[in-house]
Amino acid sequence: MLRLSALATFIVLALSSAPASAQRVQAGMLECRGGESISFIVGSVSEFSCVYRPDLGPAQAYRARLTRAGLDVGVTAVSGLAWAVFAPTNQIGLGDLSGNYGGATAGAAVVLGVGANVLYGGSNNSFALQPLSIEGQVGLNVYAGVAGLELRFGQ
Repeated sequence: MLRLSALATFIVLALSSAPASAQRVQAGMLECRGGESISFIVGSVSEFSCVYRPDLGPAQAYRARLTRAGLDVGVTAVSGLAWAVFAPTNQIGLGDLSGNYGGATAGAAVVLGVGANVLYGGSNNSFALQPLSIEGQVGLNVYAGVAGLELRFGQ
């Protein structure tokens, strides 16, 4: 399982190469926390409470739904995600990150675990959540495939 996780993480890193970041600047960090989730072999859906911490301006609250399709087996008790947010400018207004994102995902957890999610989208597909997210999990899980993130402003 660790070999699968390492291979999947390598694939995600390869997919995260820089065309999006070459045209964008890092504008802040998006941090999300979620509770228990159960995977269904071909996918999963997880809910998160998120905080966007911009380099300029006040913190912003978001709600997120992460949907994975592909290999996804296991149970997690707690999940946390953190992305570097890249945008055309470092000034992002309230709620501007709202939208739908898509990309590649991979990771594994045996009691504690890590994962990677490279996502693009948002308002006018102008944001990149990359170069990859850092995901911490507590549980037993393995996944690789594609991910979709629905991000909505407010609690």
